[in-house]
Amino acid sequence: MNSDQSLRFKIASEEAELEQIYQLNYQTFVEEIPQHEPNPGGSLVDTFDKENTYIIGLKGGKLVGMIAVRDKRPFSLERKLQNLDRSLPEAHSICELRLLSVEKSLRNSMVFRGLARRLAVYCRRKGYDLALISAFSRRVPLYRRFGFVPFGPLIGKPGAFFQPMYLTRAAFERHSSVLRHMRSLGETK
Repeated sequence: MNSDQSLRFKIASEEAELEQIYQLNYQTFVEEIPQHEPNPGGSLVDTFDKENTYIIGLKGGKLVGMIAVRDKRPFSLERKLQNLDRSLPEAHSICELRLLSVEKSLRNSMVFRGLARRLAVYCRRKGYDLALISAFSRRVPLYRRFGFVPFGPLIGKPGAFFQPMYLTRAAFERHSSVLRHMRSLGETK
C-alpha cells in the first residue's frame, strides 16, 4: 500500500490545524530558512494570519504541508518592493501565495502536488488571474517549471533570500496542460 494514499488536502478550519501551521511555519522559516528570529515557544504566527486562507495537507491528522493564499492589499511584497504594479502584467484579480512548506521527510512525495491541485481549484473558484510569490532563492527553478516569472531584485537577508515571481492564469493553464500531457505519455509506456 502506498503511504501517500492517506493524504488529505483541505482548507484549514480547526484550531488544532492552525496550531500545527504555526509550528511548521516556525520549523521552516526560523529553523531551516533563517528568515525570522527564534523564540522559546517554537511557534510562528504570520503577520497576515487572520487574512490568510491556508491550504493544508494532512497525513493521519498531522499537518505535512501548507500554503497560504491572500488577496487583500497591501501584499507582503509591497512592503519590500516599491511600485510593485509596474513590474506586473495587467490583471483583474491578484492573490499572493505565501508560506509554502512541506515537511522535510515528505518533500519528494505527493504532498506538493496535492497542495498545488487544491490551490489551483481554490484560485479558479476565486477568479484570480495573477498570483505573486516570494520564492526561496534555491527553489526558483521549481517555480519556473510551473510558469512563474521572476521580477525585481532578491529580497531578504543572507541565508534567506527570496525572488519575487508572478504567475498568470494563462501561463498556469499552459504549463498545467504540458505537465498533464507529459504524465499521460509516461503512464502509457
